[in-house]
Amino acid sequence: MKPSQPVVLITGASSGLGRATAEHLHEHGYRVYGTSRKPEAAPELPFPLLQVDVADEASVRQAVEHIVTQEGRLDVVVNNAGYGIAGAVEETTPEEAMRQLDVNLLGVLRVCRAALPVMRRQGSGFILNVSSLGGRVGLPFQGWYSASKFALEGLTEALRMEVAPFGVRVALLEPGDFRTGFTAQRQWTSESTESSPYGERARRCVGVMEADEQSGAHPEQAARLIRRIIETPRPKVRYTVGPLAQRAMIALRPFIPGRLFEWGIRKYYRLDE
Repeated sequence: MKPSQPVVLITGASSGLGRATAEHLHEHGYRVYGTSRKPEAAPELPFPLLQVDVADEASVRQAVEHIVTQEGRLDVVVNNAGYGIAGAVEETTPEEAMRQLDVNLLGVLRVCRAALPVMRRQGSGFILNVSSLGGRVGLPFQGWYSASKFALEGLTEALRMEVAPFGVRVALLEPGDFRTGFTAQRQWTSESTESSPYGERARRCVGVMEADEQSGAHPEQAARLIRRIIETPRPKVRYTVGPLAQRAMIALRPFIPGRLFEWGIRKYYRLDE
């Protein structure tokens, strides 16, 4: 990075991967600004936490303007804010699906639209979009979460090529399961009741996911990789991080017949018991 103390904006930084990344970068000399929908509810942190809802374009723009006023520049954006809904595709209302996309996909768009004019003027910058291994594999009963991340993957590939001539680098991070607050924040769709024809299978499947999340590694592992990525002069398009078995599944998918791969997913998430 060119500046001696690069200025970083990390959305969703009050807990989990966002907080771990913000603290790690702060410890390594970065000037970090985090965001949260409810900063007053967050614990005391060693970096400023701005009130931002990525679904509200005005609050996003105000945050970026505040940072540029204070620091004169913005070097790195980590688009980390997001959440997941659970439930069968059939039992997800259009309103619930749109809310998922509004936060996980359009939230990234709003942040990029606010940050990119600054980075283009500087002739430098880095945008790291936090996707998921669920953006490479459709997760049963988290179909709309996967849809939001699949879309983010395509958007990021396009963005990377569009902004390269302005000196702005772009990459994706695809985390597997980590021990964060994501589990507690997962929201079931309103039609996901016990009487649902999907009910038992959905709860069993998501239960496996939640067990993996709660037994996962500390997000500090991902934070260390994020620092290495943003300090890389020529980053790859995407980086995976998390449990080896999950990362291997992604790496091997192109070489496994589709039906066999699907059988493995169904078996792992106990869909046929």
